[in-house]
Amino acid sequence: MKGLDWRLALLAMLLGIVVGGCGAWQWQANSYGKALADQASDFQRERGAAASAVIEWQEAEQSSRRALEDRLQAEDETHYKELFSEQQTQARLRDRLATADLRLSVLLDTSAEGGGCGVPTATGSPGVVHGATRAQLDPAHARRIVSITDDGDQGLIALKACQAYVRALAP
Repeated sequence: MKGLDWRLALLAMLLGIVVGGCGAWQWQANSYGKALADQASDFQRERGAAASAVIEWQEAEQSSRRALEDRLQAEDETHYKELFSEQQTQARLRDRLATADLRLSVLLDTSAEGGGCGVPTATGSPGVVHGATRAQLDPAHARRIVSITDDGDQGLIALKACQAYVRALAP
């Protein structure tokens, strides 16, 4: 029986090792599974926080973009109104020049050498304007001068609009 007791003790020990190993294996698997679950939940929370931060940033950028677009739209409307008003003024001026309702004149420098340059001076003009001698411009030249000033005015209005646009974009 001594051989049987020895075998039985060995079998009991082997069975204890197997049961203990299985128990340790299960305990470690549960512990590792819990650690993985905690890690996954932490990762999900971090992803949620990052997504919320990105959404808030995107909303802030969209609102600032909308505000910029609104300011630029207002600037465009102002620019258009100024340009339209200036074009109307120039058109009225051209019409008045064309109908001889308005005549452009220039001051003559009678103190320069050559005096009148072929323009006769009136010695006692009955007009309302007193002072320096004036000469009227040919209507075609007057229209050309008005056209040149119109182009200059439009250029200045466009420059003002560009400067306002750059100021609106600059931080």
